[in-house]
Amino acid sequence: MSRPQQDVDELFDIKNFYYIGHYQQCINEAQKLRKPSSPEISLERDIFTYRAYMAQRKFLVVMDEIKASSPEVLQPLKMLAEYLHQKNKHDAILAELENLMSGNIPDNSNLLLLVAATIYSIENNYEAAYKVLHISETIETMAFCVDLLLKINRLDAAKKKLKEMQELDEDATLTQLAQASVNVAIGGDKIQEAFYIYQEMIDKYGSTPLLLNGQAVALIAQRKLEEAGVALQEALDRDPNHPDTLVNLIVLSYQSGKEPEVAKRYLSQLRDSNADHPYIRDMQIKENDFERVCGQYTFSKPVSV
Repeated sequence: MSRPQQDVDELFDIKNFYYIGHYQQCINEAQKLRKPSSPEISLERDIFTYRAYMAQRKFLVVMDEIKASSPEVLQPLKMLAEYLHQKNKHDAILAELENLMSGNIPDNSNLLLLVAATIYSIENNYEAAYKVLHISETIETMAFCVDLLLKINRLDAAKKKLKEMQELDEDATLTQLAQASVNVAIGGDKIQEAFYIYQEMIDKYGSTPLLLNGQAVALIAQRKLEEAGVALQEALDRDPNHPDTLVNLIVLSYQSGKEPEVAKRYLSQLRDSNADHPYIRDMQIKENDFERVCGQYTFSKPVSV
């Protein structure tokens, strides 16, 4: 007996381009879909459109277009845009978010959970981010969980979450990307498998900074530094202010033994375009700690005999 034909996902290309970091193509595909089959599909199309604009750091588009009268499901996106664009509102937005998370979260709140986890993750509160995502079982929230678990060096738990994703949809783009990240964390022969996953996606959909950085990390882990530099340069050409590219170029510069000025130049560029990036904040904390420790000691001149 033949299997029934599955419904075609009208938003497949839109979602897929977003997931691989092809944000402009995501927007272009969304604009082509002028007559969605239902109001729900139309709303989901708008969600990915706004998310793609934010990924391009075009926060004002989201803040201007999502009004108080807009559908409630879109409101978390405006909150995220304001958080990312207006540093002076961070405390107020975090308080609002805490209030939302402490109440009854509706069943169709995956977007709210993703926004909350994104903000908590930026705040380096990975425990809170994982806690809000853990109640959802969509492929995207699971992928986010894998990323968080790898950030806190919980490879064992990341493997289990990846297995859940594979049971849900082994061929999904997000499952493949999660598999690549886990493979790099495992190391050994798995690193080359991760490289092939990124290469297959590049061959199929075209290169993006996200995919190129994935390749570069796999190459750096294999000490193929020159090849990693080529991938990162292509990523930089595509987006000169892409934060992951700049961070990886800083790391690669040190590992390649280049002049300190090279890494400093990338660091200045990262500070200029992404002043609140976790890498910058972590470095500032370490610099402050170093100065504090140095301040605890006094140095006296040697006594001449």
